[in-house]
Amino acid sequence: MPVDTRRDVRTRSGPGRRRRQVLPAVVLGGALALTGCSSGAPSALDPAGSGAGRVANLWWLLFWLSMAVFAEVMAVLAWALLVRRRPGTRVRHGQPLRFVTVAGAGIPLVILVTVYAVGLRDLAALGDDPGPRAPTIEVTGHKWWWEVRVQGVDGATANELHIPVGEKVRVRLRAADVLHSFWVPQLMPKTDLIAGEVRETWLHADRAGSYRGQCAEYCGTQHAHMAFLVVAEPRKDFDAWVARLAAPAPAPRTDAQRRGQEAFVQGTCAGCHAIRGTGAGGRIGPDLSDVGSRWSIGAGAVPNDGGHLGGWIANSQTVKPGNYMPPQPVDAGRLPDLIAYLQSLK
Repeated sequence: MPVDTRRDVRTRSGPGRRRRQVLPAVVLGGALALTGCSSGAPSALDPAGSGAGRVANLWWLLFWLSMAVFAEVMAVLAWALLVRRRPGTRVRHGQPLRFVTVAGAGIPLVILVTVYAVGLRDLAALGDDPGPRAPTIEVTGHKWWWEVRVQGVDGATANELHIPVGEKVRVRLRAADVLHSFWVPQLMPKTDLIAGEVRETWLHADRAGSYRGQCAEYCGTQHAHMAFLVVAEPRKDFDAWVARLAAPAPAPRTDAQRRGQEAFVQGTCAGCHAIRGTGAGGRIGPDLSDVGSRWSIGAGAVPNDGGHLGGWIANSQTVKPGNYMPPQPVDAGRLPDLIAYLQSLK
């Protein structure tokens, strides 16, 4: 008499099939977790400088030590489950104590001492002074943007600093209001900014490029939009950037730009913002003398283009709610001129 075995097959194959589907998913998820740092987001595991390189090397040391310990534990577990169950297997007198002493105390002690020694070495190296000849850049954290100055230069910029490739640069940090934290994952570990204190760190880049930084200490509503950019470039380009900070802003070259400058200086903008070489000398908000060349508007809130710039001027609260810039009473007819002038400041 024929027997229908389809139900038995489904019963036996269902859980096994699910396990076979889950295992690749777990392996794939682990692989993605390990490689996710290479997706374009800045990562301390993709170092571009000596400071971040020490952090990455320590991380990998801890990772491979952890993997070795895990493998050892799994091997002992397999031995306990499989080998020890064989008939006639006996443990010699005194063997457990020796095993616990070596595997449970001796090996962990060696690992901990090694990691501690490497950590102390890296901590001392990260705390080294960059030297008296290193350029000094002064960075002040505000809610929610970064003021950037070069020591000995009157001019300022915002949310972007330049460093020469292959040289250490001293970074002097202050907080104007609440706690902030200065972090460039690919160049250096975090340094906290505390109101009333001056903190110091240094940056060093092995190769030219742009490296995104971020405030790493929650500081209020727009903490996530408090980013900055570190541009590592040849020394001559760095010197040119410093020279631009010391020079007046570019003069208007077209009628629209001249009308835009007039609207800026005579309007409410000049009460909070400065543009070198003009009558605008506000110190509440960022210096806009080079705003046309910046990588973003609002410390990473939106791209720096004409449309976003116009929206920011008209009502920045729709772009970055909670920031200290109120909506501006700029006539619609004068807004294109103001945008043209600000975009010319490079």
